[in-house]
Amino acid sequence: MTARKLTKEDLPEANIISALAFHVRTDDPKKVENDFIDDPAEQWGAFSDEGVMTARVVNNRFEAFLDGQTVKNGGIGAVSTLPEYRDRGAVRAVFEMLLPEAYRQGEVISTLYPFNHAFYRKFGYETVCYRNIYRFEPDVLREYAFRGTAEMYREGQPLDEYAALYREFARGFNLMLQRSEKDMRERFQAVLLKDRKFTYLFRNPQGEAKAYLCFQDVYHNPAAILKTEDLAWKDREGFQMILGFLARFSADYGEIQLSLPAGVELWSVIHSPRSYDITKESRQDYMIRVINAKKLLGVIKLPENCSFVIRITDEQIPENNGTFRVMIGGQGEDAADSGAAYSGNNVFPTDAAPDLAVSVRALGQIACGAADFLEAMLREDVEVFWNEEILRRVFVRKPILILDHF
Repeated sequence: MTARKLTKEDLPEANIISALAFHVRTDDPKKVENDFIDDPAEQWGAFSDEGVMTARVVNNRFEAFLDGQTVKNGGIGAVSTLPEYRDRGAVRAVFEMLLPEAYRQGEVISTLYPFNHAFYRKFGYETVCYRNIYRFEPDVLREYAFRGTAEMYREGQPLDEYAALYREFARGFNLMLQRSEKDMRERFQAVLLKDRKFTYLFRNPQGEAKAYLCFQDVYHNPAAILKTEDLAWKDREGFQMILGFLARFSADYGEIQLSLPAGVELWSVIHSPRSYDITKESRQDYMIRVINAKKLLGVIKLPENCSFVIRITDEQIPENNGTFRVMIGGQGEDAADSGAAYSGNNVFPTDAAPDLAVSVRALGQIACGAADFLEAMLREDVEVFWNEEILRRVFVRKPILILDHF
């Protein structure tokens, strides 16, 4: 089994493989073959010894927020293999080529939505809880009153205020994707009475844009469901405007499904006599992989006067293997051509004894804040030798949110 990047001429066959794997039904096979022909994403394929394309993987190009900085984020999607070629190492062949290439292309992290966590752990990915979904009746929010104005978005209207709210909001949550105006427009695009998808901008009484909310009206018997698709708030006032607006729908919906960042617990901030009626579902169907450990360690936020030594093992990307000293202060090595804004950490190879030894899987999880130091110590692929006080302050839980799909 071999793997390589696909050419434009390869894409019709690759699209058919994905359509078969993802249960696509269509009366127009030609349309399927021509989908995403001009997509700028990097396309990969696996081939049998006879030259038959057996599998396809897409690597999208994103920028994601990490501790207030932006880093290059590859987004893996469309992982699909023909049934007759499964269990022969087709996807493994792709990842063994794709991951080192991603390193050379300047990616810092790679993320994906897994069909199976164990499958992707083999390639260095690890689980992330990326949002919590809270379910409750609108009446749970009856203590909240909406004060201000709500403006429904209509197709073609300017998106400047939405985009400004998103940028400020996203910077505070790890792994959120940076969006262009085109990305924002695609998120809100819908035919109102057909798709039943609504987006509102909320202004306070002084006229300042404080939050927005995008939600889907989901048909359900006996009562419809309001499912949040996208949201952002500027501050406490903006968040409470969202709650106050949702409280208006007691006559329209039997249930609200409110998606909030992992690390922002609704029970901790809400006042309601019916808080006990709220249920929570933690979504963990997202995974992260470190592509360039040195750049990642150069970006994460460190406490003052911090210095520690970390040993990393990575089975797929040899450049990540080694022992590195991480120090706050000064400009990190290779900052000029990193493709990411550095927070000022120095990261360099060292022969010193490590304070901490981790697999690349564990590093991704603790660096983004999906697990803290105490949780990391329970993993079999993490070992602490020295400097525990500093490590406890470096590796803490951080708020994480993913709102985009790929």
